[in-house]
Amino acid sequence: MIYGDLQFIDIIIFAGIAAFLIYRLRNVLGKRRGFEKLQSKTEISEINEAVIKKTLPNLKDTETKLSLAYEVMPNFDHKSFLEGAKFAFETIINAFNQGDKKTLKNLLTKDVFASFDKAIDENNNNPNFQFYSLVIDGVEDVVSDKVKIKITLKITSEQFKDGDESTISKKQDTWTFEKKLNDNSPIWFLSSI
Repeated sequence: MIYGDLQFIDIIIFAGIAAFLIYRLRNVLGKRRGFEKLQSKTEISEINEAVIKKTLPNLKDTETKLSLAYEVMPNFDHKSFLEGAKFAFETIINAFNQGDKKTLKNLLTKDVFASFDKAIDENNNNPNFQFYSLVIDGVEDVVSDKVKIKITLKITSEQFKDGDESTISKKQDTWTFEKKLNDNSPIWFLSSI
């Protein structure tokens, strides 16, 4: 009979632990009785605006338009985006100069790819050009609809020919990158030049 008594004691101990946990959870979580005041849509909107303002980082004067990207994309990070845009710009220009259509196809929208493809076919690219420097001067525009977001950047690059730095030429470009809002991929596509 001692064995049966031990099982009964175990059940009492587990019941006590369960009661204690329920009591603690109720104190921590509380309980809803149905009489709590529901928040109005304006209160919810004000809370959402406060959260957005709290999470919005300090942007440079040339980057302030990126605040819209933070509003429509919860995981947006302007530093990562701008670094990625620099990398994409250099990759796209180098791929164009080398006639690398495969790389271009993965980074451009169909329309932009068609114009790059045509320029390569007409030998308007020059594989002898190399990058010297690249600076994003600022954010020209940020536009979003319910499906995608487009960010337009003003970019200044310097390139030289045949490894000869005395041939450095400065170019200013305005490029627009786009991405679907529901796309979790880090890749943005060049949609306009």
